[in-house]
Amino acid sequence: MKKALLIVVALMLTIGLAACGSKNEGSTNSNSQNSGTNNAGAGEALSGSILATGSSALQPLVEQVSKKFMEDAKYAGVTVQVQGGGSGTGLTQVSGGQATIGNSDIFAEEKFTDADADKAKELVDHQVAVVAMATVINKDIAVDNLTKQQLVDIFTGKVKNWKEVGGADEKITIVNRPGSSGTRKTFEKYALGTKSEDVQGSIQEDSSGTVKKLVAETPGAIGYLALSYIDDTVKTVKYEGVEATEANIVSGTYPVWAYEHMYTKGEPDAATKAFLDYMTSDEVQNGDVVELGYIPMNKMQVKRDVDGNITK
Repeated sequence: MKKALLIVVALMLTIGLAACGSKNEGSTNSNSQNSGTNNAGAGEALSGSILATGSSALQPLVEQVSKKFMEDAKYAGVTVQVQGGGSGTGLTQVSGGQATIGNSDIFAEEKFTDADADKAKELVDHQVAVVAMATVINKDIAVDNLTKQQLVDIFTGKVKNWKEVGGADEKITIVNRPGSSGTRKTFEKYALGTKSEDVQGSIQEDSSGTVKKLVAETPGAIGYLALSYIDDTVKTVKYEGVEATEANIVSGTYPVWAYEHMYTKGEPDAATKAFLDYMTSDEVQNGDVVELGYIPMNKMQVKRDVDGNITK
């Protein structure tokens, strides 16, 4: 009798454990499905930290857009820091892993040449806008146009007085950017057609904002700025009789312009890709890009390669 009772009890325990196992398995499957749903939902709730450094010409756009990006609930978990320092600095830092994005007015191949050429191949180019550079002078200078040769003569120190190029008898003070500046490289390549050495007595500044301030406040001063920095505190000079207008830039009539690049080392991670996609979205291209004086990528009627060759 006892033996039969033990068998019955054992059977009941076996059935009970099987039922619990089935319930637990169902619970596990349910949890697994819920986790999948949460993960799918979290696809938009990205997180991460992005450091974008480099071009001061591109800096105003990246700063403004990054603030809007972080205010968007979809990207609340992503932080974006933006620093200047010049295109050369941005390219060096993204190549070395110190920055997530290297902002640059020049192609990476223009920075990394010869022995460093492999560094350029590691970088992925994300073009987000076009920027034009214009010669700017102190507002009191009575000059409205400068030819290519006149600019070369000024920035190489051959011409030192405004009276030599149609202005008053006043000393020319050059406000230049350092050699690491993409703005300087673009200006030299497409306005001067040659590299220029730093003329004795010239002023050199890392920041485009400081260049603008110095040109505005220094009698006889000349410099160059991205259109995104130009306001009524300085005077813009025509280049070979051509104004730096959007119509002249998109058609290629005005030659002093460059792509704004945001380089990553290899393909970007999810958070960085989301930010770069946001930069090239219609909202930003038709809004912030235009508002800040850049040219949207889709408006350009010409293309330019790393060697400066223009194609329609």
